[in-house]
Amino acid sequence: MKRFLPAIILILLAIAPVNAQFAIRQAFPSLTFTAPVDLVSPDDNSKRIFVVSQAGRIFVFPNSVGVTQAKTFLDIADRVIYSGEQGLLSLAFHPKFSQNGYFYVNYVATNPRRTIIARYRVSPSNPDSALKNSELILLTFNQPYSNHNGGQLAFGEDGYLYIATGDGGSGGDPLNNGQNKTTLLGKILRIDVDNPSGGNNYGIPADNPFAGNTQGFAQEIYAYGLRNPWRFSFDNATGRLWCADVGQNLWEEVNIIEKGGNYGWRVMEGNACYNPSTGCDTSGLKLPVLVYGHNSAGGYSVTGGYVYRGKTVPQLAGKYIYADYVSKRVWALDYQGNGSFTNEVILNSSGISIAAFGVDYNKELYMLDLVGGKIYRFAEQVDIDDDAYKSPIALDESFVLNGNYPNPFNPETRISFSVYEEGEVKIRIFDLLGNEIAILENRSFTPGNYVTGWNASAFANGVYIARLEGISASTGRVYSNIKKLVLLK
Repeated sequence: MKRFLPAIILILLAIAPVNAQFAIRQAFPSLTFTAPVDLVSPDDNSKRIFVVSQAGRIFVFPNSVGVTQAKTFLDIADRVIYSGEQGLLSLAFHPKFSQNGYFYVNYVATNPRRTIIARYRVSPSNPDSALKNSELILLTFNQPYSNHNGGQLAFGEDGYLYIATGDGGSGGDPLNNGQNKTTLLGKILRIDVDNPSGGNNYGIPADNPFAGNTQGFAQEIYAYGLRNPWRFSFDNATGRLWCADVGQNLWEEVNIIEKGGNYGWRVMEGNACYNPSTGCDTSGLKLPVLVYGHNSAGGYSVTGGYVYRGKTVPQLAGKYIYADYVSKRVWALDYQGNGSFTNEVILNSSGISIAAFGVDYNKELYMLDLVGGKIYRFAEQVDIDDDAYKSPIALDESFVLNGNYPNPFNPETRISFSVYEEGEVKIRIFDLLGNEIAILENRSFTPGNYVTGWNASAFANGVYIARLEGISASTGRVYSNIKKLVLLK
């Protein structure tokens, strides 16, 4: 066995400079939602989480890992088409929500099929309930097909409401809506919800690119040439507006949206000509910051995220986190400006269908699993340079992963752990790509010292990570720590 040790040491030295691997965990283990597509926290000091279900409901609950029930904040399922890409798609709180109680939703309705941007008001007597009869429709426009509805709503630092609209659907943008400046489809819109004008329930910001034009262009347009900008977000630290545009046949793209910008669709898909397929005129078009192909190394449907400004995972600070819904891969894009960036895979397979990201009042990032109905967040950093884990969650003497013996081992090892208060304990094994390969324990434990075993005969030589996560039965707090395991055959 000793003759293999230098090889393992070389493996460890080779891996050490590589950025740390990351893992995710359920943020609220007791809660499951039907098709969650948005997560928002208002700036009202309430420390609440709001989750949007595509089926037509908004839920509210305290931001606590031990929360067991979510309240229905708004139910408009009877007004919403819930099918395919259609449904209740987004929620945005007014910047002065704590004063006026206003919030805004984006949903698809029927007869005719159309997008509705509406304002609602919270109940003055119950902050966890909205007044369904308070709906004020700001904007509506027909959807020619059932897909490519866009969906995102968000307020910018300028106080205006930004709205993402898809090209109206089918395939290949048959109506060329992306390039048609007389339609609201295939655009990022910007409206003033506080100063209505022109007989509308909203106003046009004076510096919108087509404000006051005489050519018949839609004055609401902020940017155009987009296919299906399902998710965008603002990075308040830099003022940049990040937008992921879902591709057609070959390319997914990430853009930085600028006022008046033409992002190319359907002339281009990514950096390639689409219609026409060759020799397209690219003059005046804004090219993506990043594209990735439809293949096993990339994916097939980009999910836009956020520039990370939280504190739990400092290694991701300032990086744009995004995912692919199909491949389940998650990336961190570090943009240095002027088209310069680095892009790394931080989860080669998250194991969940990430339809959207969200942030809470602390700017911590969440991932929404459309299929499983669960909400996830980064669990911790797996840093292979450190034998002990410094947890960004809670780490003390309540749940302790003591280590394993023997280590190195072949092929069996025994892992000891201590429980100092009653709670749920999960012990999992991960490879260095962040893939979960085994679950050793997942049950309730009373205080005591325990040993569990792992037979790694089915796995190759290398370094593996054992992770213990404990949830206190009395407080709901999460405790987490890890150890390295070295398999030598």
